[in-house]
Amino acid sequence: MPPRPSQQSGPARGGRGGNRGGGRPPRAGPPQIVGRGAQMTGGGGQPSGLPSALVKTVGVQRKGFGTTGRRIQLIKQLQLQPEFHPPGAYDGKKNLYMTHSIDFGGPDSRDYNVAMNGNSQPRDRPPRVFKIRLKKVAVLNPEGFQRFIDGQQSFSEADQATLGALNIVIRMLPMQTHPYNSKSFFTDTEIKNVGHGFQLRRGYFQSLRPAIGRLLLNIDLSTGMFYKDGSVIDIALEVVGNRDPNALSMERGLPNSVFRDLERYLKNVRVSVRPAAAGSPPHIVTISSLTREGASRIIFQQRDGTSTNVAAYFRQLSGRPLQYPNIICAKTAKGAVLPFERCTIVPGQLARMQIPPEVTREMVEFSTKRPEDRLQSIRNGFRVLAYGQSEYKPRDGAWNMIDKKLYKPESINRWAMVVFDTRTRQDTALSVVRSFIEGCLSVGINVIERDPVIEYASGQGGIQQVATVLKAAGMKCVKKNNVGKGPDMLLVILPDGGNDIYRAVKHFGDVTQGVVTQCLKASKCNRAKLQYWANVCLKLNAKLGGINVVPDAAASAHLSDLQNPTIIMGADVMHPAPGSDAPSFSAVVGSVDSLGVKYIPRTHAQTSRQEIIADLHTMAKDILASFTSYQLNVEKKLPQFCKPKRLLFFRDGVSEGQFGQVMEQEVAVLKKVCQELGIAPKITFIIVGKRHHYRFFPRDPNARGEADKSGNCLAGTVVDTGITHPLEFDFYLQSHGGLLGTSRSAHYSVLYDDNNFTPDALQSVAYLLCYIYARSTRSVSIPAPVYYADIVCSRAKIHYDPSGVDLSDAASTVATENLQSFIDGFKPLHGLHKTKMYFM
Repeated sequence: MPPRPSQQSGPARGGRGGNRGGGRPPRAGPPQIVGRGAQMTGGGGQPSGLPSALVKTVGVQRKGFGTTGRRIQLIKQLQLQPEFHPPGAYDGKKNLYMTHSIDFGGPDSRDYNVAMNGNSQPRDRPPRVFKIRLKKVAVLNPEGFQRFIDGQQSFSEADQATLGALNIVIRMLPMQTHPYNSKSFFTDTEIKNVGHGFQLRRGYFQSLRPAIGRLLLNIDLSTGMFYKDGSVIDIALEVVGNRDPNALSMERGLPNSVFRDLERYLKNVRVSVRPAAAGSPPHIVTISSLTREGASRIIFQQRDGTSTNVAAYFRQLSGRPLQYPNIICAKTAKGAVLPFERCTIVPGQLARMQIPPEVTREMVEFSTKRPEDRLQSIRNGFRVLAYGQSEYKPRDGAWNMIDKKLYKPESINRWAMVVFDTRTRQDTALSVVRSFIEGCLSVGINVIERDPVIEYASGQGGIQQVATVLKAAGMKCVKKNNVGKGPDMLLVILPDGGNDIYRAVKHFGDVTQGVVTQCLKASKCNRAKLQYWANVCLKLNAKLGGINVVPDAAASAHLSDLQNPTIIMGADVMHPAPGSDAPSFSAVVGSVDSLGVKYIPRTHAQTSRQEIIADLHTMAKDILASFTSYQLNVEKKLPQFCKPKRLLFFRDGVSEGQFGQVMEQEVAVLKKVCQELGIAPKITFIIVGKRHHYRFFPRDPNARGEADKSGNCLAGTVVDTGITHPLEFDFYLQSHGGLLGTSRSAHYSVLYDDNNFTPDALQSVAYLLCYIYARSTRSVSIPAPVYYADIVCSRAKIHYDPSGVDLSDAASTVATENLQSFIDGFKPLHGLHKTKMYFM
């Protein structure tokens, strides 16, 4: 069988456009599509709405837009028939929404035959015929939805289905004309090449949002990372950082690590292939893997039984030899081998992977726009999305540490410094020590030991060597001070790009030894100014158990009420990168002091992509018990004032469609834990979200009383009318001052409130908690406990043996492993760190 390009496409890369927070409509029977000569099946979904087309897999691909695009093209072809006028809106999966009923001539279903050619259909064959079965599954009632908008009834499943249908209607045209991802559509009018085989494109988000008495159309900008289109050889050379095509040969010394990076990049990328036979049309195929051999070394058997290699095969049929027969080749899922020089990456492919660190800065710069520029871009987007202008419309939260001391600074009695940067000389290291001590003293941290042990290591000896060097430095510190105690902290100097060393250092400190570690980049700490060291000390003091800032007594009256002790919790769940089946990580942090500024963390691994916190019971119970213990033993309160009377639970990372599930399950767990501990605090459960696309703009960005220096709304801006939920308790709080671009407010949805907070009271509490983030001298965009939970989740990978599987890899191959083994391999936090904010 010759290595001709396969005519079956790979996984979809085009995205889908469901409604924001939409519900699950009623299920119907299994869909059926019959391709010419074969039955085809594929992924599922739920039909809903008016007459619904149930579509799974079809054998036609629309160039550049993926599997969903094929279905859209088929339904578009179907609706050329008279009974579909005016045409309906198709969601790309199973649902076709019509404004009129279709006469099926009997039962509520009918089969249609649709003929259509694919992009690789042979010219001498008739078009493929697909059978599409339409079945009427529901009728949507807009009158009930209107009553919900008017605040006359609660939001029902029928209203969710109606809102979903309306969102499909406004997205139908962009889905046919632009690459898209979820609810955003990307144009080619603004493209920025950022190297490493990627380019950024400007996109537009759109979503219908119910508000009081009206339906709003929410428009915002978005940024998409795309694969750069062009010759596969040129793109591959850009990825590996070389200009010589022959460098793409394993025989010429292409490193295994570079080969794996390139294979990871090209996996599931669609390419247009020029076949070997002259005059044949190009085929669109999906790369599944790469070969380690060149085309001249890959032997296969032809249909006549003779053997040949891929390079000879292409030379025989095309009459021209391959220019680079010795470089690696692409391979499809069916095993067809494709020489790089015959392949071109199809434009308009979203890169569904974690943003590489090298692209992050470019992404931020490309996405950043001043408020007035962003607003103008949004207005320009109205024309792109083909509808008229929407109705929606909508200082500085910062201080400095000059001549100021931390509220409760800790002391550093013994410490050591470990230098893994080979370019840092002894005189430079001594200068860093002096600057570090000066920075600590400037904010009130007393450094007792002024001549610490300094250990030097290359970092080239592997991850295992890191722990050995750190332990040796600690032992030298013990011996030097002769007090039988280890160092209070290790100051570690890392080279640029020392991510593996960082991970090993944190695993040693947080899991193995229970010692505070503070990592610094060599390029940053050498000759650093006092402001740099002040920022380092903010993190270090919190790790050591100190307190940096506390809220003003008058402002914190709701939290520091002696008669009503309040515990504040923050929780988050972090999922693995796209393409990885690594476990998800959940984290809960809780305050233990009366002022709500000192937090202890708990974290666990759980089933991949599970949103509900699996081990909330254990984590919450541990934190609540620690709260009572701290109040009794540290703050020396009377026993009757040590048990919490109020529990404020801030939950991050929940989409609107999961609000009900999270509230029912997680609130029930909190109540059960309290019952087991013999306490009965009143619970307030709040979802904090930032993945929305509302943006607020001051009326006059130049007015001092309306905007900050960046042109954004002032810190402390609250929006709780006009655009909020018609029935539920929610509000938007812009708690931080703007720095770059347009500030994004946090959206607070109060799902459960035993405390019966007034809107003003709860908004004040949320705003206050944005000022106690220990790392910063600015108010932050979300409450500190939510921020802490997010950091703890991101640090969860440190709990694995650093010499094991690298879970930070965006395309991790852990799918072949037993997920339970990864959950079991999650090592617990060292006991000495359980009462400290080690994650800072």
